[in-house]
Amino acid sequence: MSFDIDVRRRMGPDSEIALRVAAGPGLTALFGRSGVGKTSVLAMVAGLLRPDAGHIRVAGETLFDAARRVDIRTAHRATALVFQDARLFPHYRVRGNLRYGMRRARGPGMSLDEMAAFLGIDHLLDRWPRTLSGGEAQRVAIGRALLSAPRVLLMDEPLAALDMPRRGEVMGLIERVRDEFALPILYVSHDRSEVDRLAGTVVEME
Repeated sequence: MSFDIDVRRRMGPDSEIALRVAAGPGLTALFGRSGVGKTSVLAMVAGLLRPDAGHIRVAGETLFDAARRVDIRTAHRATALVFQDARLFPHYRVRGNLRYGMRRARGPGMSLDEMAAFLGIDHLLDRWPRTLSGGEAQRVAIGRALLSAPRVLLMDEPLAALDMPRRGEVMGLIERVRDEFALPILYVSHDRSEVDRLAGTVVEME
């Protein structure tokens, strides 16, 4: 099982997240309107936010278990996050951003040149982030995440800031990542057509 998540966390006086996810291999989507806590669940899986109760297991590995007092440090969870905005380092060219991902890798993976070819960004390696289109920047962000050799890929509305042509291109890339990498993916979106196309499991949050 890719994801076995059962968590609860109070977010405020009148707000609580309570979620159960049991999903097999592939891409699992958290779907719902803005403000229901989808991004907070990603933060819990990444170790950036601590649940009040429950457990988080990814690909059979326990990352958090309140009852057993297990809480793996964020740096040791080997998660990679891709955000709505690419969040590339502006002082690094594309090549440097990809190399940053490689420096975080805890095991072997693709070479930089192999990843650039997979992403179709060979011609962008010497460009600065400020010169990239939204779709190009998101491709680089996905490559940087994958080059860190993560155990799980977390994607927070990665298509939301793109226009329709770029959305289609990057969605096709995400399908290739889903199909060609043996990697659990937890994906957040409020777009139903998007999750229906990409996800093997859709978890609706209300």
